[in-house]
Amino acid sequence: MTEEKAFRKTGTTPASSKAEAPAASAPSAASAAPATPFEMLEPREQLKRLLVEAMGDKPFCELAGVTFDHRGASIVGHILLDTLEEQGYSVDDFDAVGALTAAAVPLVSAMIQAAASRGEDLDGFVMDFVYPSIKGPSIKGKRVILLDSWLSEKSYVQTSSLVTLRNGNELSLDFSVVEHEGATVEAVASLIGGVDMTKPTIRVINPVDGAAHELPFVEVYRESELR
Repeated sequence: MTEEKAFRKTGTTPASSKAEAPAASAPSAASAAPATPFEMLEPREQLKRLLVEAMGDKPFCELAGVTFDHRGASIVGHILLDTLEEQGYSVDDFDAVGALTAAAVPLVSAMIQAAASRGEDLDGFVMDFVYPSIKGPSIKGKRVILLDSWLSEKSYVQTSSLVTLRNGNELSLDFSVVEHEGATVEAVASLIGGVDMTKPTIRVINPVDGAAHELPFVEVYRESELR
């Protein structure tokens, strides 16, 4: 399968890309028998099949069985870049991508490598909420996308993660470490998202002072299309 068939070149999205891109309706993953050989599927369908298999009947998992699988690791960075571009965020619109959790670290690495294969520069970093800081190159003055592997209300129940949604789309998180660096958070993205809205947003609430603001939420796949 050639790259031309599998993935778009960065920057080929129409100028109106920031307009809403409605999610395509898809048949239930559970009812779709995997009749087509894996290697014959388009990359997005390949990744979807891997995710469905990894999820099984579990309410939540960190998706390591997909992100560290050679099949998933080789395509997930491109699919993340393509999805972000569809929603109006080409690599020209952000400078770095940051992992909100350890589960997102392989996704950040995959995006960096996918961008490099397209001749684009993209940095990565990891958020450290224990000793508020970032791990990675400086993000001073940069535009960043924050990334998780599976962001939903279920993540707290299963992992006691600090990064979890409540009340549908509320994220209680202190972004001060990003702000202190002078960086701007453009959006939050997740490989799987649990916000079933026509135009998903994340309501970020600072647990220190209660200040709240909304950010665009880019979901590569919604939970509802994988169940």
